Amino acid sequence: MMNQKPEFENQPLKGALFVLASSFVFALMGGVVKELSASVSNPLIVFFRNIFALGFMVLWLRHHQSFADMKTGVFRFHLLRSLSGLASMYCFFYTISQMQFAEAVLLSFTYPLFMPIMAYLWLNEPVSPHVKSAIIIGFIGMALIVKPGGDMFRPISLIGISSGILVSFSMVGIRRMSATEPPIRIVFYFTLISAIMSAFPLMWTAPVRFGVKEFFLLVLIGLFAVIGQLLLTRGYSLAPAAQVGPFGYGNVVFSAVIGWMFWDEALDHLTFIGAMLICAAGILSTWRRNVLPVQT
Repeated sequence: MMNQKPEFENQPLKGALFVLASSFVFALMGGVVKELSASVSNPLIVFFRNIFALGFMVLWLRHHQSFADMKTGVFRFHLLRSLSGLASMYCFFYTISQMQFAEAVLLSFTYPLFMPIMAYLWLNEPVSPHVKSAIIIGFIGMALIVKPGGDMFRPISLIGISSGILVSFSMVGIRRMSATEPPIRIVFYFTLISAIMSAFPLMWTAPVRFGVKEFFLLVLIGLFAVIGQLLLTRGYSLAPAAQVGPFGYGNVVFSAVIGWMFWDEALDHLTFIGAMLICAAGILSTWRRNVLPVQT
């Protein structure tokens, strides 16, 4: 079975639009997370994000699809994708609470830089010379964002970058499963496994009370999470990871606008230059003239 070559769709423009739409939804979700982080702990936000997302997913399945359609023969891939995605979520939400919103998003959304590498190692998707150049440019931009020198090794910066690495593994996992697994099934297992696993850290979390506003925002996070996951998963099922991944940088633009509007945040000169380099790297990496077949 491992020598069989799965058939992948190849609609890069359509896939890019889905990823861009998911970026906007995830930027909204991140803004809500930042607002909540002042009063609700990170493990609680992650848990409620997942449990409410699972609730929305179950309701959606009851009205639009059968639970029988969720049967899978590649549970191990769902588990790997879910665990890496959940670990990234913890890193990302914590980074949002400790840094300016746009900077935290920039560090997390370095994942398109790592995706061609992950796709090559896992899916044997070829990486063209100009994609390699784009990766180098993107890493230079990332270095400017975390600031050259001693501050580059701040734990919070490394946590943000770790989030990006974990997301890249998760997204390439989506690409690997897309030959046999529809987007709704991939999202269902991610939501289910994440809801179960994120309950365990609560055993070491002090109980807290929150009001109607906090409850509403937690529900909103879950709703945005499901919508964003559906859009994102569909996007990565339509084209190679190296092509659609860079459009996740749209999140950076949306997040910068949200940070400016709600928290009066502004990017410093180094961060702005770094962001431009990362976005330029993302655009450059999409200019592949030939799309070669994926081999596994």
